[in-house]
Formats: sequence, C-alpha cells, structure tokens
Amino acid sequence: MKGFVSIVSSGPGDPELLTRRAADRLAGAEVVLYDDLSSGPILALAPQAELIPVGKRAGRPSPKQEAVSALMLDHALAGRRVVRLKSGDAGMFGRLEEELTALRGAGVPFEIVPGVSSVNAAAAAAGLPLTRRLTARRVQYVTGADVTGKLPQALNWAALADPGAVTVVFMGQRSFPDLAQGLVAHGLPADTPALIAYAVSQPGQVLRRGTVAELARMLRDSGPSSAPALIVYGPLAEMGDAAVTALATAAGSEG
Repeated sequence: MKGFVSIVSSGPGDPELLTRRAADRLAGAEVVLYDDLSSGPILALAPQAELIPVGKRAGRPSPKQEAVSALMLDHALAGRRVVRLKSGDAGMFGRLEEELTALRGAGVPFEIVPGVSSVNAAAAAAGLPLTRRLTARRVQYVTGADVTGKLPQALNWAALADPGAVTVVFMGQRSFPDLAQGLVAHGLPADTPALIAYAVSQPGQVLRRGTVAELARMLRDSGPSSAPALIVYGPLAEMGDAAVTALATAAGSEG
C-alpha cells in the first residue's frame, strides 16, 4: 500500500510563521525529509517522526536531487506518511518540479502545503511594502546562482534594470557584485535603494539597507556570509525602521 507525501513549506524558519496545515502535517508524519533551512525548532513539532536531513547549502557537501527524490519515494512506497519539509514557500526556487515529477511517475499521492516566503517575511521585518502606487507596480523574483553557483547567463537585463520594479534576488550573495555591474550598465541608477536580509525571522536576523552600489561594494569586500540571505532592490519605501542598519554604518563599525 502506497503512503502519502505532504510537501510542506516551512516558511523562513520561525515556527510561528507556519500555517496550521503545515503544523498538522508535521504532527502526523512518520518521516520528515527536511531542508537545512527548515531545521531547528520547527522539527520539534514532529517528535514522533524519523528525521532525515536532505538539505542543500552553497559551498557545502549536499545530496543530489535524484537521491532526495529516491529517498522520498522509498518511504512513500513503503506505505509511510512522509513530510518533505522545504524552506520558505515550496514553489519558490526549491526544486519542487523535480520532486513532483518523481511522485507522479511513481503514482504516489501527494499534496503541496504553501507557506510564507522569506521575501514577505523580510519585507515585514523591515517595515516596508513590496509595492507602491505609481512607482512600484511590479515585483519580480530571480535567482542569483545557476547550478554552478555563478551568476546565470542570458538574464533579462531590461527587466532586471527596470527602475519601476522591485526585484528580489535569491541566492545572490556571491554574484551580486557582478549583477550590480550589469544592472548599472543597463541603466539602473547606482543609488537605487537596496536591502539585504540575513537569517530572516530567526534569532540571528540582520537587515541592512543602502544602495545597489553600496551593497555590491560590501559583498565584494567582505564576501558572502554563512547565513542565508536575500537581496531586494528597487523603488522601496523609506527604510527607517530601527531594526534596519544602514550599510555605510555597518561597514564603518566592522572596519
């Protein structure tokens, strides 16, 4: 008898940002295959389950996607209730399609439990909206890393350099200096507001604001942090929240 797989979005890491359905599926799971960013206190909601780490982090040894999908199928085909716990929202740069293809190919029933994206959590923590009437009517998401970890090729530079769009860059700490250079070359003002958010919603959360040029310079000089981060740039609302540090101030204090 085949089991059932719940692909559960864990949100950015704070258990209080889980949906009720996500918490319910964790409480009823027999096996939880979890991403690295979905570990910690969220796993405490599944004390009865076998917990198996399958996460991927840049620059660290990670299981291949084929192995993760095969492990998920093994447990489901053994008749177990499986939770595939994915960070943020499962459909956002989380290799969801590969896992759905594997489940459908094996005829395993499944569900997708949506969740809070780190984008929304970062904006909320910084006290700013992602859209503004007249000046920011579009929000676009892009990955800053291809399968090799470098800036993807064949980017839509016209869209990414659109001064009327708010752009969110996932996995962009290493590549943002090169991305920023291309953005400015394609017409985006170097003083466009930018925000970098580390470890959103977690105890080590850090939010820093500045300009695209300042952020690119900081990341070029200091290199990427080990903490997960996302970058937002564009016509952002005034970022005067006390929780947000100015990049120039942060650079000065670290120097």
